[in-house]
Amino acid sequence: MLHRSCLFVVIVIAVPSLVGCARREPPPNAEKRFVGSDKCATCHQDVYTRWKDTLMAKVIQDPATHPDAIIGDFSTPNPLVTFRKEDIAFTYGSKWKQRYFTKRGDDYYVFPVQWDVKAKMWRRYYVEPGTDWWAEYYPADQMQRPTGPTCDGCHSVNYDIKTKTVTEWNVGCEKCHGPGSLHVDFPVASTIVNPAKLDAVRADDVCIQCHSQGQPRTKPLEGVYYDWPVGYKPGDRLSDTWMLEEHHLGKETFTHWPDGTAHKNRMQGNDFVQSQMSVKGVRCYGCHDVHGTPYEADLRLPGDAVCLQCHGPQVQPGPRGTIEQHTQHKADSAGSRCIACHMPAIERTVGTVNVRSHTFKFISPVTTTRLGVPNSCTSSCHTDRMPDWATDALKRWPSASPWRVAE
Repeated sequence: MLHRSCLFVVIVIAVPSLVGCARREPPPNAEKRFVGSDKCATCHQDVYTRWKDTLMAKVIQDPATHPDAIIGDFSTPNPLVTFRKEDIAFTYGSKWKQRYFTKRGDDYYVFPVQWDVKAKMWRRYYVEPGTDWWAEYYPADQMQRPTGPTCDGCHSVNYDIKTKTVTEWNVGCEKCHGPGSLHVDFPVASTIVNPAKLDAVRADDVCIQCHSQGQPRTKPLEGVYYDWPVGYKPGDRLSDTWMLEEHHLGKETFTHWPDGTAHKNRMQGNDFVQSQMSVKGVRCYGCHDVHGTPYEADLRLPGDAVCLQCHGPQVQPGPRGTIEQHTQHKADSAGSRCIACHMPAIERTVGTVNVRSHTFKFISPVTTTRLGVPNSCTSSCHTDRMPDWATDALKRWPSASPWRVAE
């Protein structure tokens, strides 16, 4: 009898437990609200912890709570620096450059100076007329150009253009996964956007919403010109609200080189959509994990290992033969790194610092001669040589067609 009683008690206790863990679906048409990344940590602690240490999570920092966020030199007088540390409401950036926001009324403004992280020096910051499309719609005075319309939509989650408030500063979880309230209350796959489950276009749109140069399809909105896709949410088609800056083949512009490659930073999306990688369905997250990795640019694997997952002598995309046969450089040299030829650093960000292109095409030195586009050989590696020298060398490469690379 005692054995049967114990068994009965166990069953009675276990059944309610199972019911409490049942996966529930939300009611139809339930409202979705933004709740902030902290709500995600309860169930996704590992991912949340990694993300907290990424540049995405630290784009905007409040020096009142993170005094070490300020990396510019305020100890040495400089005529460009006309403000004090105490005037800084937010820092923006820390890898290539750092800019400084101050608050006036219910808007933020960027001081007209920036810190060049690599060169460790102050540089003027000012969007000149005839550069970014929106500049003509704002006063010439830098301190009369609010960050809400020009910046904050990409550096926050759920920027409200009416109240000028955000759910969260920085690129938080819901910037890529959409509003999370339903997923918090009903933690099933159907209540949250997972870019990995979207089609290739919508998946990449999640990144391209901010990593692109473009214009809203509707402008102005209530008399204001916004430089980010107002109204877009992950899972939407970005092209419904946003159009990429047009490039004109043969003409160098503020945004593009004459061959259509991006000319400036934050245009990875403009590059990528014209690449063969995009055509074949490769997605941004195939190379990057924005939740954080130990590798440069949050790559999924270190260096060339990312490329060699798909490109190698034993797989269809190739290339055939050894690395040295393909690159005509020693295997352990900089010239044999995939990015040296296929992702040249030709897109300007600050001072002399350039970032890498994302078209993944080899830019021949002939393109430099004809169109003035920096090439993969003499623009960043063999800087002491002229394009004609590189063209002559390419003609002798046994594995490269002279029609493709040197004509």
